[in-house]
Amino acid sequence: MRLDIVVCVKTNPDLQMIRIKNREAVLEAIPFKAGDLEKNAVEAALQLRDAAGDGKVVVLVVAEGNRKVRETVKEVLAMGADEAVLVVDPALETADQAGVAAALAAALQKIGSYDLVLFGEGSTDNYTGQVGPRVAEILGLPQIGYARKITAGGTGVLAERSMDDSIETLEAPLPAVVTVVSEINEPRIPSLMNIMKAGKKPVEEWSLADMGLDPAAVAPVRTILSNLAEEQDRKHIMFAGGAAEQAEAFVNALIKEGVLGR
Repeated sequence: MRLDIVVCVKTNPDLQMIRIKNREAVLEAIPFKAGDLEKNAVEAALQLRDAAGDGKVVVLVVAEGNRKVRETVKEVLAMGADEAVLVVDPALETADQAGVAAALAAALQKIGSYDLVLFGEGSTDNYTGQVGPRVAEILGLPQIGYARKITAGGTGVLAERSMDDSIETLEAPLPAVVTVVSEINEPRIPSLMNIMKAGKKPVEEWSLADMGLDPAAVAPVRTILSNLAEEQDRKHIMFAGGAAEQAEAFVNALIKEGVLGR
């Protein structure tokens, strides 16, 4: 059977390189990469395609703001995805989850033919978990969330998810939207040869106008009033003396603060 899958991938800042200054994240010169959960979704799509024996995996990326997606998308193309579609438009710089979902839904309608749409359960930066369900609602597709196992065949998809003390198995007709959790697989590491081949794979770039949308369609419907790191009250205690003296003073300070018991 043939199975055509679209994986919606979000690029995220490399969290290991982010600095906090005045309780705000400093993102200047921070590289972006495909999110970890998005890689799980790509790996799931590749496994489903290979199990079906025919089909293709298309990576769909909405470029929010000034994110450099062309280089980043090569990372998932090198994993084995067949082609990529990038939605790039200045109006997406301020888009929230509703705007991104609207752009993704329009892109999926333009793509036209697909059996499955896969998402990570949430993005590494905001982790709202809203975009996948919003896209399913816009397109009127059945949606299964938090899948840790997926099988597809015939006209339907079967997904398994953990519900604390039980395992729930759901079935939905195709086409369908499924969001996956990290437990579903271990994303493959591309070989050097596949990394080199990734640059030659088809990559299309669409604007909002190409999909029949105007900027108002992705205008934010909410405003973030504050997004600050937790305030920390540092005591700035300095310990002098040799290593043993400093260690003893450190332990005594922790006992005094109630962190350690006597």
